Amino acid sequence: MPRVGLAGLGVMGWWIAANLRKAGHLVAVYNRTREKAERFSKEYGVEVARSPKELADKADVIITMLSDSDAVSSFVGSVMDYVGGKTLVDMSTIHPSVSVKLAQEVSRRGGKMYDAPVIGTSVFAQQAKLTVLLGGPKEGKEAVEDMLKATAQTVVYVGPNGAGLYAKLVNNLMVGVYVAALAEALEFGLKAGLDPNVITEVLSKYTSASPTTAGLKLPKMLNGDYSVQFATKHMRKDLEIIQDEAKGLKSPTLLSSLALQLYRITENMGYGELDYSAVKEVISGKRR
Repeated sequence: MPRVGLAGLGVMGWWIAANLRKAGHLVAVYNRTREKAERFSKEYGVEVARSPKELADKADVIITMLSDSDAVSSFVGSVMDYVGGKTLVDMSTIHPSVSVKLAQEVSRRGGKMYDAPVIGTSVFAQQAKLTVLLGGPKEGKEAVEDMLKATAQTVVYVGPNGAGLYAKLVNNLMVGVYVAALAEALEFGLKAGLDPNVITEVLSKYTSASPTTAGLKLPKMLNGDYSVQFATKHMRKDLEIIQDEAKGLKSPTLLSSLALQLYRITENMGYGELDYSAVKEVISGKRR
């Protein structure tokens, strides 16, 4: 069983480290604020490394769960002389381009590096139910996957270095826009006088904006199959109604206003009678 050292005991890192310890993998932790590492050590009985170098000395696998690209670059740079024969697994969400450059340098020094960002909140981390999106060398990935299963319900290998991070950004792009749209839809409904419980029920139980929609529309977008399920002209019309009503309600509709412009362009491109998933052609910059 490889000896694992973890750097970064933030909200997510703490529970990831705890899960790895319970599985018998974790031997040491490092945290910039030493007091937090001492608390973890007292609770879980692992050593505290006084420096990144000491963590590297104690571990075969070094896991990082840090705040941003600069923090990861700084940490990896500080252990670069000691990575020969070791595996680095960065579970942070950072710039893929930064991660790829670090992985290339680690490889030149005789080590391996994987990007392994996670999908899931701290509650999922605590329950060991995270999803990990793994990017890095194929050779040896099975050992990394097995280790990560101590803290993740699902580990998905998505490709070479950087691929895990790009997959995470795909997810967060969708989630970020969706939650902002959710807030906009909620405000619109409240301004219209709807009961909050009604809005909640519609948007949580009956809405077509769900993974089911993605399952229906993504194949159509990928195959250029815009056979109609719901016509672009009807989506454009409905969004125009929202804009008209929102004026009287004095409800901000920034995202739906932008979406309206996209569907107007899609209709003008000749897709009015076809499925509204044809908005993909506008995003792609294609013309019919």
